Amino acid sequence: MGVLMMLLTIGGLLAAGVLFAIAWLNESAWLKKFVLGGVAIWFAFYVVMLLGYSAASKDRVLGVGEPKEFCGFYLDCHIHAEVTNVETANQIGNRTAKGKFYIVGLRVFSDAKNPNIAFRLIEPRALIEVDDHTAIIRDLDSEALLPTAAVDLGGEVKGSQTIEKEIVFDVPATLPDPRMQIAEGYGIDSALEAILIDDEDSIFHKRNYFKL
Repeated sequence: MGVLMMLLTIGGLLAAGVLFAIAWLNESAWLKKFVLGGVAIWFAFYVVMLLGYSAASKDRVLGVGEPKEFCGFYLDCHIHAEVTNVETANQIGNRTAKGKFYIVGLRVFSDAKNPNIAFRLIEPRALIEVDDHTAIIRDLDSEALLPTAAVDLGGEVKGSQTIEKEIVFDVPATLPDPRMQIAEGYGIDSALEAILIDDEDSIFHKRNYFKL
């Protein structure tokens, strides 16, 4: 629905622009007021919908084997990611955890019917949010010691192909029940999705997390 509402908004703005140009050329004051009033009412309705859906949303925590789909601003939702396993360790190779290493197995796959179309996560970002609004990012130096170090999490996937990679977080011992978030997309994608109704990345919207 979010994409449809955005398309309607864009189409409506284009139509409003044409009508306003006609009103300007014909010096029609009433048509100018009508167009501006219509645009204002639509934007007020859109903002109410945007904030209303975000307020009604709830955090969702996915377990092992429960996939998250990625749609963004686009119409396809074929690319998915899921946690396949979680292990903890105090040491990886010659690296010792400050807290505890969480080694998270990830699987990226597509459910597209056409095996010739490639999909991928765009600049995937995985992190663990902390209650004080800080975040724990991946420990890339520790990941480099794992067998899947060379695997690109943002690589292309076609048909039944999958990407399987282990990522690592150094989680403080004082953090109970850590939850991981995965996001993707360029900066412009994030900006557009922030105003997309009922999108996970829209303003104030709750998130989908992975339980670790």
